[in-house]
Amino acid sequence: MSDSGKARSDYYGQLITRLDAKRLKRNEPLAQYTTFRIGGPADLFYDATSVEDLAGAVTAARELGLEYFVLGLGANILIGDKGFRGLIIRNTSSHLEFFDDGRLWVESGAVMAKLIPQAVERGLSGLEHYVGIPSTVGGAVWQNLHFLSPAPDRERTMFIAEVFQTAELLTYDGKRKTVDREYMQFGYDTSTLHKQRDIALAVTFQLELGDKSVMHRIMQENLSWRGGKHPWLEYHPSAGSIFKKIEGVGAGRLIDQVGLKGFRNGDAQISHIHANIMVNLGKATAKDVRELITMAQSKVRERFDQNLEVEIGFIGEF
Repeated sequence: MSDSGKARSDYYGQLITRLDAKRLKRNEPLAQYTTFRIGGPADLFYDATSVEDLAGAVTAARELGLEYFVLGLGANILIGDKGFRGLIIRNTSSHLEFFDDGRLWVESGAVMAKLIPQAVERGLSGLEHYVGIPSTVGGAVWQNLHFLSPAPDRERTMFIAEVFQTAELLTYDGKRKTVDREYMQFGYDTSTLHKQRDIALAVTFQLELGDKSVMHRIMQENLSWRGGKHPWLEYHPSAGSIFKKIEGVGAGRLIDQVGLKGFRNGDAQISHIHANIMVNLGKATAKDVRELITMAQSKVRERFDQNLEVEIGFIGEF
């Protein structure tokens, strides 16, 4: 056995004494856990099904000095073809509680697509704007989930920060604390979680009573708009927008203008529908995607003297 293989075996032996051994796997392929459907195997993989479980897995990895990554729905990331050397913790914690005053407490692994209908059914407004966006609650607060409304009567960008009240975090020094909106330092596509290695365990949203029919109209409008502007994940897996927003210009518009819309490299393609989205046509590799990214950056820089800054995260070994 190689030194690296022996090290992974040693970590496995130590982890099974601290975690649920039935949910701890070795050499688990990661493509199935991402919206891009791309990625090699993780040395170790663990499903965390509750706040306590998530905190325990992260704490164990930290104390063992083991590289780890907390995975939600696997959107907005590209995992390398060689996989991940360490522990992938998939956060599936999804317990929740609605309160009479409109507050919603929910664990960070809850999927927004499942959470939104429950809020709407109770006549609670605030989350319906994000229908159709693949994200967990943890991912939503990590990136300050947002959506530009297409309707004339509400034509503005809606941010998850607007309904955020508090979050319970596991800090890098192992403490658990509850923080408010100010602490989170929400911005466009960012929060303080980008700068610190804190982990969101649970979030409390403050929702408002609303008209169910209006909420359903908003969801239908938003889904219709997204369906016409974004490739459907079911048929063309992607990681969402590849490059960060360029105010007043648009990264996708620049890529389109240099003639790359629809361009294909292997089984990775710049979408015909949205040039800032790259899709997996079936067997795309991380290498295929990285080459497309480099090509788009080079051509846009050469023609427009604009730098396309990557928005998605690169995880693992490429």
